[in-house]
This record gives sequence, C-alpha cells and structure tokens, in this order.
Amino acid sequence: MKPYAVVDLHCDTLTDMARSGAPDTMDDGAKALSLSALPPDVRWAQCFAIFLPDKLRGRDAAAYYERWRDDFRRQCARFSDRVLPCRDAADIERAWAAGKTAALLTVENGSVLAGDLRRVAMLAADGVRAVTLTWNGANELGSGHDTDGGLTAFGVRAVRELERCGILVDASHLNDSGFAALLDAAEKPFLVTHSNARAVCPHKRNLTDGMIRALVGRGCLVGLNYYTRFLRADGAPCSLDDLYRHIAHFFDLGAQNCLALGSDFDGAETPDCLSSPARVIEAYDFLLARGLSQEALDGIFYRNALDFLRRNLPRESCSPEPTLGRRAP
Repeated sequence: MKPYAVVDLHCDTLTDMARSGAPDTMDDGAKALSLSALPPDVRWAQCFAIFLPDKLRGRDAAAYYERWRDDFRRQCARFSDRVLPCRDAADIERAWAAGKTAALLTVENGSVLAGDLRRVAMLAADGVRAVTLTWNGANELGSGHDTDGGLTAFGVRAVRELERCGILVDASHLNDSGFAALLDAAEKPFLVTHSNARAVCPHKRNLTDGMIRALVGRGCLVGLNYYTRFLRADGAPCSLDDLYRHIAHFFDLGAQNCLALGSDFDGAETPDCLSSPARVIEAYDFLLARGLSQEALDGIFYRNALDFLRRNLPRESCSPEPTLGRRAP
C-alpha cells in the first residue's frame, strides 16, 4: 500500500547548493529531495527551510534570508506546473487537488530576526509559516543544544510575537533549559519539526519523555527525523526497525495524534532505507507489517500534520505593533 499523502515538516534542500552547485535547488537530481523524485501517485507537502548558519548575525542574517526568500519565489514560479506555494492547510489541499506539490516556506534559526521584533510581521507577510528559534549555537533568542543558556528575555518576547503574527514556533535544536523556558513562554501549540525520542537514541537533540508528554498535553506536533545519529546511537547501520522503535515509544507516551514526519533531507546523513521520497513511501508497508494500523500511519504520514496546520496556522499576516521594542538587549 501507499499513503494517500505525505507532509514533511523539514528539509534543507532550498539552501543546499553544495552538492552540485545547481541554482534550481528544488529540482536538483543530486539531492535527496527533488520535485522530479516525488512519487507521482502520492500527494506531497514539503516545508522548505531557509537555513541560516550560526555565524550570520544582524544585517548579514537578514540579507541571507532575503536572498533565499526571493529564490523560493523564483523557483515556485519556475516550477509552477508542479508546485504551489502555500500558507495554510486549505492551500495544501488546493495544491493536491491540482496535482501539484504543496511548498511551505520556513526558517531555521531565529537569527533571521536580527534582534528586531518588527521583522516578525515582515516574515509573516512573506509567507513564512514556522521559525526554528535556534540552530546549534546561541543567538539573540536563546541557546541551541551545543550551548548552555536558555531563552533570553528577547527570545520570550519573540515567541509571543511569532504567535501573535501566526507563525509557528519550532523548538527543534533548543537545549533542555530553552525548551523548559519555551513551555513557560508559549501560549499556543508549537512544533518540533525534526527530532526523535531520547529514550530510544540518547542524543541531546532528541526529546525526553517529559518533553514528549508536555507536547502531547499541549497539542503540539513532532516530526520524526531520519538522521542516522538521531535514530540510533551505537553507530550500527540504521534500518526501518529503528524508525519503528521511535514511533512505538512516542505512541507509548500518548503521541498518536502528535507525530508526523520531518525528514531533514539535504541537511543530514540519512540511512539507505530513508534516503529518498520513494524510500519513505516504501516504509509505509514495512510499518504496516510491523503492526501499526493504517489509521495510525496515515496520521504520521500526513493527517496529524494537516489537522495541526488547520487548527493552528492562520492564513492572514499581521501588522507591526508600535509598542514593540526594536532591538534585543
């Protein structure tokens, strides 16, 4: 069997020019993900992240974002016969009805704000649908898993401004103290776009059982990451059984309706069994054979994400609030 559809919460394909140097990153055959490699009989929705390296700050970060925002628009126009830029669940369904891939724009690294909360409204107007607060290091908002701080005071204000403007907060890459601070700061459900279960693979980028229970209680959404080092820790070759172990653990913690896919295509080394969209589709039958129900798998592959976006992702952008402080302290 094949899933009706796939919603993938995270890939780095858009900003990855390292493999071939081809300018049309969304349809580059050298990449793990390309429009031409998507199975024609499965509807696909892809979140394309603009990844900002930690070294970029201030004007450099803003300029880098704008360069790739414009390129996302250019490529969506170039491949308009196959892809449709989307802002909400209704757009995704319209794209699927037209036989096209749904493309959503996200940003990985809150340094995109350049320390200025007024930029949040601009991102919303640009169609950005989610922002990962940090990458591995520290920025104006807080600390990634390679650093020790939590959320800054500016980061707390940024979370609330992102929520006000209808941009989803993404907690992937936050360290544990930052995640705890986010639980205190967030007033709406948020995303963890590409992280797994720490009890199954003890990498600090993965989620503890306490985190997962908190996410379930708040109606959040978690995307399973295909990165080999987040699937298993012993260095042995990964298999689909490793993916199954993570799913089973999430389900044991009540996350049946909160689990989705977040491949990390073109941003991480993936095992052969999850190295392409076609292999992901093949995993559906494997997981059925392992005892997961079609209903549960449809939830993971597309329905949970689509339902979450329908509930939590407004189409309209927002206007700046004049009372916002401009710069991070």
